[in-house]
Amino acid sequence: MTTTEQDLDIIGVARRQVLEEGRGLTEEQVLQVLRLPDAALPELLQLAHEVREKWCGPEVEVEGIVSLKTGGCPEDCHFCSQSGLFPSPVRAAWLNIPELVEAAKQTAATGATEFCIVAAVRGPDERLMKQMREGVKAIQDAVDIQVAASLGMLTQEQVDDLADMGVHRYNHNLETARSHFPNVVTTHTWEERWDTLTMVRAAGMEVCCGGIVGMGESLEQRAEFAAQLAALEPDEVPLNFLNPRPGTPFGDMEPLSSQEALKTIAAFRLALPRTILRYAGGREITLGDLGTEQGLLGGINAVIVGNYLTTLGRSPEEDLALLTKLEMPIKELSKTL
Repeated sequence: MTTTEQDLDIIGVARRQVLEEGRGLTEEQVLQVLRLPDAALPELLQLAHEVREKWCGPEVEVEGIVSLKTGGCPEDCHFCSQSGLFPSPVRAAWLNIPELVEAAKQTAATGATEFCIVAAVRGPDERLMKQMREGVKAIQDAVDIQVAASLGMLTQEQVDDLADMGVHRYNHNLETARSHFPNVVTTHTWEERWDTLTMVRAAGMEVCCGGIVGMGESLEQRAEFAAQLAALEPDEVPLNFLNPRPGTPFGDMEPLSSQEALKTIAAFRLALPRTILRYAGGREITLGDLGTEQGLLGGINAVIVGNYLTTLGRSPEEDLALLTKLEMPIKELSKTL
């Protein structure tokens, strides 16, 4: 694909539009960023970092996650080893309340202000909601940390129940562009996910919504996804890079190159100048240590520390040491929530 002069000028356009005026890039403009040659990457990352500093500030939000219910999910998300439909090695398991509280304490000890409880389900049943009610209360009684949740698709009653528990942020990823979603999931629709997110926002909880890059989508679809997230206006966007899992339909896909991943980080920052943009799964194999640092200097302003749901992450000590090296302060726990 030939890079046009218009594409090459997109950095100048973004500097005026995003950095100076605070207006995110459009879908067409994001596509121009994604088409930039690798030689433009240093300038692009520098601009994305300046945008982050201006519109979000210097702080980095640190979060830990734990799986309350692992494996045995009835959905067929092609990237996920927790699906009960694939011959992947993850098997169903539940975490008890004391284990949940201990995980929250360990997360808080790293300096994290956010603890997300995740369950591999289509949506929560009454057993899971009861576990959440007990677990959230136990955590709030024992640990000074904000509780988030990710339990799949919700009914209005469940949304209201989670808000009453004190869950302040709900994660439900759209995963990919609307046009690409049927290639990734067939057991439910993109629109069903969107409906849950709409109810979450209306209930007063913060919306956490991102996805996975590198699942066979085109650059055009990657730009489409960034624009759809911008339209949703989430408080946080976790950005994952596909880490192909054995036994899943995407198990043989090649991970993105570090240059492509970094370009995506910068493009999403320029589309979402005021949003928390969080490093999530896959950065270890896609970016490595050097790329992780470049991303933190290229638009990222939040990290998940420790392991993910079914894959290993960097140790919390490594990430915290990197933030210290880069002189990036960790966001303090808000006392107003």
